Amino acid sequence: MAIVTVPAEARRITDSGEITAFLAGHGIEYSVWPLEDRVDPAAPAEKILDAYDPEIEELKRRGGFVTADVVDIYPDTPNLDAMLQKFNKEHTHTEDEVRFILQGRGVFHINPGDRPVFAIEVWAGDMISVPLGTRHWFDLCTDRRIRAIRLFQDTSGWTPHYLEDSVHAGFEPLCFGPAWIAPARGTAT
Repeated sequence: MAIVTVPAEARRITDSGEITAFLAGHGIEYSVWPLEDRVDPAAPAEKILDAYDPEIEELKRRGGFVTADVVDIYPDTPNLDAMLQKFNKEHTHTEDEVRFILQGRGVFHINPGDRPVFAIEVWAGDMISVPLGTRHWFDLCTDRRIRAIRLFQDTSGWTPHYLEDSVHAGFEPLCFGPAWIAPARGTAT
């Protein structure tokens, strides 16, 4: 389950319902999809896409997505640092950015402009849809591992539009993960 942090307010949200409501207030769709007994998260991409076909087709129907794939990033992925440079600077897209996390963790930072920047740590089971035009950036957690289903509204994929007045340099990835959340599950601070 995700963890939302609002650094400027020293606030952490760990309750699923509160996370969903907070993100919805920013136009971000969040839900938890089933993992257990569906498919091995390490299965080949085709099996993953087949196993989640009902959810993918519903997102396609609602959001105009035309294609889905599985991205698989490890610490030893060739040119990983160059790849990450495309994601970890504040940018927008001309289409929604949808991810369902199968393995690993990462952090989406969202800059609403009129409210404080917040971070969403996503991990296995989390589905997130960041609307087009939303100012954001993404970092991997220290394990540098993520596997996710991605959906696209354009078959050529998304293009980041970097922002001159970006604020990403003032923020670090905030990965807390399961060890942090265990003693405080269901609480918001």
